[in-house]
Amino acid sequence: MRYVVIMAGGSGTRLWPLSRQGRPKQLLELFDGRSLLRLAYERLVGLVEPDHILVCTGRAYADDVASQLPELPHGNILGEPEGRDSLNAVAWSAAEVAHRDADGVVAMVTADQVISPVEEFQRSLRVAFEVAESRPMALVTLGVVPTSPHTGYGYLHRAEEVPGFPGVHRVAQFKEKPSREVAEAYLATGEYWWNAGMFVWRAATLLGQLDQLLPHTAETVRTIVAQPERLDELFPTLTRISVDYAVMEPASAGRTDGEVVSVPLAIDWRDVGGFVSLAELLPHDAHGNAVEGRAVSLDSAGCVVINTAGDEHVVATIGLEDHLVVATPTATLVAHLGDAERVKELVALVREVAGPRFA
Repeated sequence: MRYVVIMAGGSGTRLWPLSRQGRPKQLLELFDGRSLLRLAYERLVGLVEPDHILVCTGRAYADDVASQLPELPHGNILGEPEGRDSLNAVAWSAAEVAHRDADGVVAMVTADQVISPVEEFQRSLRVAFEVAESRPMALVTLGVVPTSPHTGYGYLHRAEEVPGFPGVHRVAQFKEKPSREVAEAYLATGEYWWNAGMFVWRAATLLGQLDQLLPHTAETVRTIVAQPERLDELFPTLTRISVDYAVMEPASAGRTDGEVVSVPLAIDWRDVGGFVSLAELLPHDAHGNAVEGRAVSLDSAGCVVINTAGDEHVVATIGLEDHLVVATPTATLVAHLGDAERVKELVALVREVAGPRFA
């Protein structure tokens, strides 16, 4: 049977003060009253049944996840007691699926992107399921067909095509986020896709890779599924590492019996990692200001103005260019857009100076 796990962990500190402790970015209802998590769920409608959709998130967010996704059975929300990077969300989820269905094939999708068209996303996921079902050792990663030499994404270097699956390629190598010059060279070859961080595999195959690479992790997640009362004891002992570093890169280098392949995603794919990427999805006024909420701008251009402080609060700007203004009921952020990626650094200072309740 086919399953999907939505990975919805992380705190999203680069979207502070919109995202806060206990209210991460994937739960913010910024898209016509819907959150990134809700959008991720809706992309799966018609692909698998609701009872075959799981969400792996922080335990502190589990109630909010359940509220936003009432279609899911309560047991399909896996609440991590603490964040241990992407591998352990993937490993625990795979162990849970394997426990329910020894032959289960699972797609791991993320909850921090806006993707369109949904029909093309589903078509690619169906192809990825077919590859994993027909090739037992396949570790399928989804590769977004690049539209620009983006420096904020990792890349996949494609190798030969997989027999019987036109357009599906083996992965020769994973590449880190490149410089602009390197990214332009990647695109010029036509051999690279963006690494979407989404995967499809047989749950048992993923666990088998961990048996070879990180046996403690494999043993621990199996124990957690068999003895869920030990979750708080065992989960913090897992090695903190990403799934790319732990599994995908070693497997693509031939260190396991896994076969790393990539299915293309020819979609509009926007990773909402910070305010600059979020601004691309917001309405713009005649002066190029991205605006959300009640706001008034005079002689201001190229700004991002977001107001979630309520209908009784207005944000007004005069003479600003390329600035970021974010107002919430308890915190306000003002910065030059060129410093937007430093918000994570600022949050640490806010926590130290103003106290954790403001972070």
